[in-house]
Amino acid sequence: MKRNASDLIAALAPLAAALEALGVPYFLGGSLATAARGIARSADADVIARLRDEHVEPLAGRLAAVYYHGPGERMRAAVTARTSCPLLYFATMFRIELFVSKGRAFDREAETRARAETIGIASDSLHLPVASVEDTVLAKLEWFRVECDTSERLWWDIVGLLKVTQDVDGSYLHRWAAVLGVADLLEQALAAAARGSK
Repeated sequence: MKRNASDLIAALAPLAAALEALGVPYFLGGSLATAARGIARSADADVIARLRDEHVEPLAGRLAAVYYHGPGERMRAAVTARTSCPLLYFATMFRIELFVSKGRAFDREAETRARAETIGIASDSLHLPVASVEDTVLAKLEWFRVECDTSERLWWDIVGLLKVTQDVDGSYLHRWAAVLGVADLLEQALAAAARGSK
């Protein structure tokens, strides 16, 4: 099914409202963060939230009429393991992946660096926090390593972001790449972006 900006906005709005009502810090990452920087990507949504056990029941209750998210135990398991839980928006079956923040120093800094941006251009647009370019690159480098350095889509997302961003914070990237164990991948991506820009 073809997705458009209106589908995305309609699917994101109830989740954003629920997280804000519960006082849960969150931001958008993944493909949405990539698309916000001008790299064409499929319309899906990753939301990273600082969920805790006490949020599960009230959040599940607020989402029950709008999304399919399986039994409440599934969301609780995601919170306990700090993984993710898929949400399907009933009206369009638009999928949102709700990631529970791992709570590492990197994750906390990425959260504080996220900046509100306008999602969509219509009257129903949303103003939501989006991960910085640097944090998006670092998160994608982690995923690339998890996937055994085999995801061509992820790799070209990373290279594309580095290529189109003029004022990327290199010191920040190198600092966290070393901590996250992806320093070698960052060097390869920077070299590929530099070659592509010539």
